[in-house]
Order: sequence, then C-alpha cells, then structure tokens
Amino acid sequence: MSNKNETLGKTLFVVVALCLVCAIIVAGSAVGLKPLQQKNAALDMQRNVLDAAGLLQPGTDVIALFEERVDTRLVDLNTLTYVDSVDGKNATDYNPISVAKKPGLGTKLDKAEDTAGIGSRENVAKLYFINDSNGELETLVVFIRGYGLWGTMYGLLALEPDLNTIKGVNFYEHMETPGLGGEIQNPNWVAGWQGKQLYGDDMSTVQIDVTKNVADPAHDVDALSGATLTSNGVENTFQYWFSDKAYGPLLEKIRQGELNNG
Repeated sequence: MSNKNETLGKTLFVVVALCLVCAIIVAGSAVGLKPLQQKNAALDMQRNVLDAAGLLQPGTDVIALFEERVDTRLVDLNTLTYVDSVDGKNATDYNPISVAKKPGLGTKLDKAEDTAGIGSRENVAKLYFINDSNGELETLVVFIRGYGLWGTMYGLLALEPDLNTIKGVNFYEHMETPGLGGEIQNPNWVAGWQGKQLYGDDMSTVQIDVTKNVADPAHDVDALSGATLTSNGVENTFQYWFSDKAYGPLLEKIRQGELNNG
C-alpha cells in the first residue's frame, strides 16, 4: 500500500513539475517574442496603409516606402489640434482602437448617434499624410471601423487631396462570412469605391450609399450579393466616421488649410 502511495506521489510530482516547466517556457516565449510580434504588427499596418493608398506593388520595400512617403500624425478630435503623444505613446506606437474604451482617452457614444455600432470613439485620431514630391498633400489615410454581421470590421480609407474623393479602401480585419460579407476584401469590390465621393454638394452631408440599385454614380457603391447586413454595416460605418460626430470637422479644417501636414 505504501509503495502504491509513493508511486502515486511521485507521478503527481512529475506531472506538476512538468506543468510548471511548460508554463515557464510558454510565458518566457510570450515575453521574448512580444517585440517581434509588435514589429510584425507595425509592418502589417504599414502594408495596409500603403495598400489603401494604392502604393503597394509586388516587391515593394514596405518599410523604406513608408518612411519615405508617409507622415503619421495625431489629432485631437475634440480640439482639432495636433498632439505629440497619447498616454505616453508617440504617433508611431499609438493605437487609437485600443484606447477608445479607456476613461479619458475615449468617448462613450450615445446609441442614437452610434450608427457604426462601435460603442466608444477614441479622442485622438491617427492620420497618415502622404505628400507628393513638392510636399503637397497627395493622400490622407484614416482609420474606420463599424459592426457588420458577426463583428467589427476594421478598415483604412484613403482620400484624394480634396478630402472628398475616395482613393481606396482596405478592410484589413473582420469576422464576416467567407464568400458573402467576407467579399469586403475582394479586389473587384474594393475597386468599385475608387472615385466615389463622400459628401454631397454641401460638403457636410455624407452621401455614400451601399445599395443594390446604383442610381448615383458619384456616391452609390454596389452592395455585396447575399450580404445585406454586412453592406448595411459598411454604409453605417461611413455615415458615422465622416459625420460631424467624428472626422467631418477635422476634414473641413484640413480642407480649409487651417490644419495641414506642416
């Protein structure tokens, strides 16, 4: 009986010891790999920005091109002024999405105005200015996000210098159904956004309409076949982010030359 207990005790000791060793190895690996993961995430976002702006080509040196052409800036959406850092993070390291729900860093949205279904909006936006060889604004890339069928769709929108004409869109992360709502990443559908205009003649009313019946070539985008809720989610995303509750006043200030990439 004693031998059996001793054997059981030894077995349990070995199992516990192995679990502890494995836990230490996993924890150590996670800590050790974190810098690499952060570097890869930053590189992936740079690639997404260049793709939205139409600058990503096969063989592109993403890091070199991004450093040469893109200037990343932070703008307080409440005061419409540039800021150097948020919560100790500079423009490069700051992640607007991760702070949106933090007290003091984000604003909880009223359900009536939260057409995108995001709950909270970051107080400081992250903008990507891309200038031409003369230092003039060529493209502005901004973050957008909104709820689709199964979850939040995260994207980047590139605008022409008039800050009204769409140059490109890149929904880089989502949970939509493959072959249906997942077609928001289909290059053919994405290409249909190029040249569309965000606003009507008054430059304040968001006119983008994701619809099955395209009647207004300047503002209507073909809805995704069989994915009504995803299509509605995309339209709602644009309706919110380019309204006066989010980027609207900011874009107008940049358009008027009162806030530029200087």
